[in-house]
Amino acid sequence: MKIGELSERTGIPTRMLRYYEDQGLLTSERSANGYRAYAEADVERATRARGLVQSGLTTRLAKVVLDVELSCADGTPPPCSRELGEMLTAELAALDERLACLTRSRDSVARFLALARNDDLMAAAPPA
Repeated sequence: MKIGELSERTGIPTRMLRYYEDQGLLTSERSANGYRAYAEADVERATRARGLVQSGLTTRLAKVVLDVELSCADGTPPPCSRELGEMLTAELAALDERLACLTRSRDSVARFLALARNDDLMAAAPPA
């Protein structure tokens, strides 16, 4: 599929898909006319890359995570140097901190809605 179709299927702008490719998060084949061609599996990989980046991972760490997930899919244990392990441990702590902050923020908004007697709106909200 061409980059426009990948963009349409993932909701990721073509400019961002090119950036992901520049950062090694995605790869494409090039046709004779220079157009990028993506595989069906790239829909999931691009979506996963976006999720990792949006969660706060650097593109460098997102690539590591994507590559580890790919190697684990076939049962092969991933290589992990001590330095990489330390980096990922620090990133895990930072993610836990962000999750705790988001949970506190969510709880505050829910409390406010309840106190304002608008908590019925939460039941009507689409699931996240």
